[in-house]
Amino acid sequence: MRPRVALTSGEPAGVGPDLCLAIAQEPLDCELVCLGDRALLAERASALKLPVQIREYDAAARAPHSPGVLQVLHIPLVAACTPGKLNAANARYVLDILDRAIDGASSGEFDAIVTAPVQKSVINDAGIPFTGHTEYLAERTSSPLPVMMLATEDLRVALATTHLPLKDVSAAITVELLGQVLEILDHDLREWWGIQSPRICVCGLNPHAGESGHLGDEEVRIIGPAIARMRARGMNVAGPVPADTAFVPARLAECDAVLAMYHDQGLPVIKHSGFDRAVNVTLGLPILRTSVDHGTALDLAGTGRADHRSLAAAIRLALGIASRRAGSRQRQLS
Repeated sequence: MRPRVALTSGEPAGVGPDLCLAIAQEPLDCELVCLGDRALLAERASALKLPVQIREYDAAARAPHSPGVLQVLHIPLVAACTPGKLNAANARYVLDILDRAIDGASSGEFDAIVTAPVQKSVINDAGIPFTGHTEYLAERTSSPLPVMMLATEDLRVALATTHLPLKDVSAAITVELLGQVLEILDHDLREWWGIQSPRICVCGLNPHAGESGHLGDEEVRIIGPAIARMRARGMNVAGPVPADTAFVPARLAECDAVLAMYHDQGLPVIKHSGFDRAVNVTLGLPILRTSVDHGTALDLAGTGRADHRSLAAAIRLALGIASRRAGSRQRQLS
């Protein structure tokens, strides 16, 4: 049975609906269910001149994806939507979509969630505290520590901290936190990617990884001891490595993933090397979630110029992981 994937359409004023309609044109070896307002999707398809047939989702039926057909689980907009113009009244709609996808994935109705981008600022403007998909998914699934990772076919970069001001990063990094992040990263590389003994390269926090404490002591006090602790438990971990050399080809050839200490230490590298191919994956959850690696691109919404290659990559990765997990469960049962 093909995996059933919940595709959330994200911020209605952004490129999310455009991307969902564009990907509907592609052949996909799954059952694709788009969550969003069907009238919005139909109107956007008409504006973009995309010949997409909107079909109502039926949970009892298993309908493989057909190019040119978009199966929609209807969730109504709160307020009318104009491409490129944010409206805080629709913040609850965006979260309703996400909540329905999470509930479906948690119950087994969906094998994976793939998310189009949301606009954090407009959700907060509506009076709803929201720091991002990663943290929201963790809270809704009672997961104590989500780990953000971006991946392409040949590079995986995970983050020790996610959406924190730079001034708060040092205080957030502890031996315990890094140990937990490394455990999750090691586990999910084994479980989701099928890597038997993951090789993980850990970045330092400071220039030159602290220069033996002369340019900052976090490597000596925190990062080094955390690495030593995980090595003692049998994990294949290297570092702390200066971030400016962690991503050279020779070092990357020797590792399966890089752990960066903060958001803008690792993500610019992977976005530079594969912006249209990179996928955001949330590790440490009981459900599978992948996403595009870009934002809502309000200036492109409704123009036909949005690039759906990152969404295609997110769906392909979700399908690969879902298929491996299904195969693993089948082997355990047999």
